[in-house]
Amino acid sequence: MPDVSVPDLTGKLAVVTGGSDGLGLGLAERLARAGAEVILPVRNAAKGAAVAARIRGDVSIRSLDLSSLSSVAALADGLNADGRPIHLLINNAGVMAPATRHTTADGLELQFETNYLGHFALTARLLPLLRAGHARVTTQSSIAARSGRIAFDDLQSSRRYSPMRSYGLSKLATLLFGLELDRRSRAHGWGITSNVAHPGFTSTNLQSAGPNMGRAKPSPMDPIFKWMSRRGVLVQSVETGIRPALYAATSPQAQGGRFYGPAGFLHLTGDAAEEKIYRSGRDAAVAARLWDESARLAHVEFATAGE
Repeated sequence: MPDVSVPDLTGKLAVVTGGSDGLGLGLAERLARAGAEVILPVRNAAKGAAVAARIRGDVSIRSLDLSSLSSVAALADGLNADGRPIHLLINNAGVMAPATRHTTADGLELQFETNYLGHFALTARLLPLLRAGHARVTTQSSIAARSGRIAFDDLQSSRRYSPMRSYGLSKLATLLFGLELDRRSRAHGWGITSNVAHPGFTSTNLQSAGPNMGRAKPSPMDPIFKWMSRRGVLVQSVETGIRPALYAATSPQAQGGRFYGPAGFLHLTGDAAEEKIYRSGRDAAVAARLWDESARLAHVEFATAGE
């Protein structure tokens, strides 16, 4: 398969969440290889330090727990104090389908806050630096967004929790957010280009870490997924799975307000290509309502001096 051609990123500052393994690590390696200075906000400091030592290039580690709004604020405060324009932000980190409902310290459902609201809050708090860098913001969604539904009366899945239903909700929220951010950037002259990508079905730790969370025995899906991964059945490697997000974040041809994923069968594997936005992600009124509700929940606003 043809790889993504990444332009020279010398002098660019990139921030990649979830960069300590999987897709985030793969993306960080490629950005650093192209000359970018890469900041990896991670939850596990020791794991992050090992990754920084492994990647060739200018890589530094910051602390971030996306399931904590105070942690998001602390990271943003530090970066804003540094005052350096950010040119690339890849909202990538996530957790997938814990068997039981987990609540964060903020009282929110774990997948909703980690996958979506934490990234919403981080982007809002970094807005001055993103504007200064005329940034490209790429938010990682999932094929699960296709069947996702935004239930405004139960965003935290407190009435009814289903691992994949709640995962789909969180990933649809990221899709809606990435598209709405581009609309608002255009409307308010923020100078930010925002798009969305998904990795199809890529073999990472995501498929085991979440489903096995809180379990005494491995998830029933573990042997099935491992069998598929070993044989390459509708599953691809991280090296291939990063391509849609890498293209969306770096290619001069990638545009704002677009959705990128694998071009192969059912968009599970294959080369990076523009994909038709899922019907669930096309409702601008839902996106605007979600934006307002998210700003309230995260205690942030997308406002900058001079507006």
